[in-house]
Amino acid sequence: MATVDTPDTPTAKRTAEALAPLTDKPHTLFEDTQAIFTGTLFVSLALILFAQVGLITGGTAGAAFVLSHLTGYSFGKWFFVVNLPFYGFSWKRMGPEFTLKTFVAVTALSLMTEYSPRLFAIERLHPGYAAVLGGLLLGSGCLFLARHRASLGGATIVSLYFQQVKGWRAGKVQMAIDISVLLIAALILPRDRAIYSVLGAVVMSSFIYINHRPGRYTGS
Repeated sequence: MATVDTPDTPTAKRTAEALAPLTDKPHTLFEDTQAIFTGTLFVSLALILFAQVGLITGGTAGAAFVLSHLTGYSFGKWFFVVNLPFYGFSWKRMGPEFTLKTFVAVTALSLMTEYSPRLFAIERLHPGYAAVLGGLLLGSGCLFLARHRASLGGATIVSLYFQQVKGWRAGKVQMAIDISVLLIAALILPRDRAIYSVLGAVVMSSFIYINHRPGRYTGS
């Protein structure tokens, strides 16, 4: 018989504790707004770099890249659609605040990836450089969002949930999900681009693994 988490169950308590602010002083609306904007901007730049040299990232972004390649519809549209099924799970397990901030971040990223390429152009870019820089931008952007109780949906919701409930490091869970998506995406990528895509995913997940772990900024 299925069980339902209540405010008194261990799972609900661990989730509530893990989602508590990283300091005693809650973030203001302005602080949340600038963090969500900055985080999504960093991620949009990384995705533009990847698209420029034909790389693919993991998670729902990777799924959106693949669907965009197969259908011809833009990445931004697919990224918004692919994340829709995760909001119900996020609302139940992570709470309304996290879910609403995540929805804002996903929507903002979808719009940024649609319009940012019209604002600048890159003439020359090595895929290895794009993989490392893009991976760091992705990790930094996701970390901005995580510290303000938000995410970019999909795999990030799942990885943060397992960190908060099971104590599994979010970077490890994220890496496992990303590698799984990239293995599937490798079927449509040239071999060298698949290898550089894996490099980008490893750089991103390693950054999150090192900088985002339980108790890192709470003195515990």
